[in-house]
Amino acid sequence: MSTATAAGNKLQANIAAEPRRVPRYVLPLITAVVAGVDALLTAAALLLAFTLREGEPILSETAWAWSKEFVPYAGIFYFAVIIRIAMLAYTRVYRFGGAFSYANEAIKVFKAVAVGSLLIIAWAFLFRGGFAFREFSYSRGIFVLDFVLALAFLLAFHLAVRAAQAAVRRRDINLLPTLIVGTNAEAIQTIAELKERPDLGYRVVGVVTGETNGRSGEFEASPVIGSFDDLPELIRKLGIQEVIITETFVDSSHLFDVMMQVGRRRRVEFRFAPSLFNLLPQKTSVEQIGVLPMVRLFREPLSDVQRFVKRASDIVISSIAIAAASPVLAAIALIVKFGSRGPVVFKQERVGMDGRIFLCYKFRTMYADADEAIHREAFKKNIVGHEEANAGDSDEPVYGKVKDDPRITPAGRWLRRSSLDELPQLFNVLKGDMSVVGPRPPIPYEVENYELWHRKRLDMKPGITGLWQVSGRNRLRFDEMVRIDIYYIENWSLWLDLKIILLTLPAVFRGDGAR
Repeated sequence: MSTATAAGNKLQANIAAEPRRVPRYVLPLITAVVAGVDALLTAAALLLAFTLREGEPILSETAWAWSKEFVPYAGIFYFAVIIRIAMLAYTRVYRFGGAFSYANEAIKVFKAVAVGSLLIIAWAFLFRGGFAFREFSYSRGIFVLDFVLALAFLLAFHLAVRAAQAAVRRRDINLLPTLIVGTNAEAIQTIAELKERPDLGYRVVGVVTGETNGRSGEFEASPVIGSFDDLPELIRKLGIQEVIITETFVDSSHLFDVMMQVGRRRRVEFRFAPSLFNLLPQKTSVEQIGVLPMVRLFREPLSDVQRFVKRASDIVISSIAIAAASPVLAAIALIVKFGSRGPVVFKQERVGMDGRIFLCYKFRTMYADADEAIHREAFKKNIVGHEEANAGDSDEPVYGKVKDDPRITPAGRWLRRSSLDELPQLFNVLKGDMSVVGPRPPIPYEVENYELWHRKRLDMKPGITGLWQVSGRNRLRFDEMVRIDIYYIENWSLWLDLKIILLTLPAVFRGDGAR
């Protein structure tokens, strides 16, 4: 064991033994309280806008109910509270970790209130209280006043919350445990800035050197606790949430390996100093922490909005496809049932996003109790790039399949060639295990033979079809297929999904690489 590692282990034990400043439930509780106050302020804004504009009472004088003048606005009132909270959450106003600026906070609140007001107006004039007030003319002045008052109330409140947060951080509370990778001038500047400005929300735990056997000791009042090779272990043991890289020694493939070892579930943010722009992958964002420019690597392949759009499109497309293809599904079920002994639907464990195991549905194309060892051996050869992995010939190669597979039934050969055996996967899409478009879903024993960089394709839900399908399918070697999957993940868009879906039909009819 290196001197740095031994010193690091001792230091880790000391840091891990430090008691938490506040219990874990405090931050979620504060978030809930802030959202609750936002709901009250939103309600107050609309009620005050109504009172100022109409001069009428809000509650009935004869019963505990809305007044007859306010009844048409009651449905809008409930919707306004819900939609404003939703928009504030969408703009990430309720995220209290890491750096913030008052200007950015103001912009977030303005966007949330502005978009919320547009949705409230749309709700009022399209829904009209379930058509109960279709002849009622809503006052535009109330909506204008509501926007102004909601903006004023929420802006003042959230700026006050951030000011209170900055004061709390100066007492060493609500700080993200952070590691600095590097011992250069940029590291010195970064450490100094973060220590002088606790309101930024970072606590420097230690420094990691770029040497294989890092040295222990002190570096600008921060201990050197290990080398770059120790980074995954340090992150796990010390509960690190931020890693700031200032050195130019970092090899991009080495960094990628570290990120894969840490895993996305830990939600660790990796940031680069600007001098490392030449190493950046495609998805990055430039931010500022105090006076320090930082480049954040995107840990999530899709943003919250993109995930919502992709999931919504999956539900719509799979629902329509199941309804339209139901006669075909029934006909194929009969063919499989009477073609050979065994179940109609074959359920097989596959590896989904983030390595989650799920049951993938396909029409059975093999004889019952077929031995999977044949395919296991064939795919192992495919992953390592062995020439014997080609189940076709030099003119029409087919990779990842078993040549002249004796396990396949006569009906199964036709189903595979037409790709109709994959239609039940539409139910996987509806359940949320798969997407219409995405990487090919691997079998667990395939993943066991992956190299580390191959696992990047598990960053997104697997798909029935994908860029690999329309780019050659089984004619592609394994590494080529993985690179295509990674390209798709890093360049996803709804338009790209639609293009792939449109290109899939001709590819299926041609039987591209199907076997």
